[in-house]
Amino acid sequence: MAGLFFVLLLISVFAITLDIPVLAIILLPIAAIFYSAGYLFFMKGFEIGNISIVAAIMNLWAVFTILIAFIFMGQRLSTLQTIGVLIIIGGAALASLNWSDIKNKIFQLSSGVKETVLGAFFFGTFWNISEVISEKIGWLLTTLFVKIGIILFLLLLFFLIKREIYLTKATAKTKLMLVLMGVVEAGAVAIVNFGLTIGDAILITPIASALSVVTITMAIIFLKDKITKLQGIGIITAISGIIITGC
Repeated sequence: MAGLFFVLLLISVFAITLDIPVLAIILLPIAAIFYSAGYLFFMKGFEIGNISIVAAIMNLWAVFTILIAFIFMGQRLSTLQTIGVLIIIGGAALASLNWSDIKNKIFQLSSGVKETVLGAFFFGTFWNISEVISEKIGWLLTTLFVKIGIILFLLLLFFLIKREIYLTKATAKTKLMLVLMGVVEAGAVAIVNFGLTIGDAILITPIASALSVVTITMAIIFLKDKITKLQGIGIITAISGIIITGC
């Protein structure tokens, strides 16, 4: 809900034209369902799997986006951009992995992997659909209607599985964090949608997949987290890939 209010605030700032073609009307609920499914599978992966492994596998969503954009949307990259995209994905995967967990074998490879791969597929497909919608009605309306669709879909899902949402027992700090998460998530989606209106998904989404690099960097700065040398190499590699794709 916080994300929805944030998008409504953006709409009050930016001028929009409410002219929605039939194709966008058809694709909007599909996009909302795919986005919701992606996040639900990701959360399930985190719940039952190893966090470091799930975080790395999550980056497959960019691979699915690229494959779908290449096969079905006819999008192409230059040789240099292809190299940059591969470097970004590889660097993000290195930065996300906790190699000590792998070395010590304190996890089961099968736990959470299937759910995370499914989440990556749904999320990767979503961005291709979102690109089509954004080009039709604009990045801001796309973000708004998809956000509304997500809320309605999740409410319907909770009703069907007869599961209640409890927030009354949550602490004030937890509620504040949920609000901040909603705002940041909505802002991030809006920015990527804006990028999709001026560039192709095959290039934009791999750059966005470097979110794990940003997460780890923020954790180092504000939470004083420690990283391994290999994770540091992954961060530098991903940043290098972003620079290369812009050349």
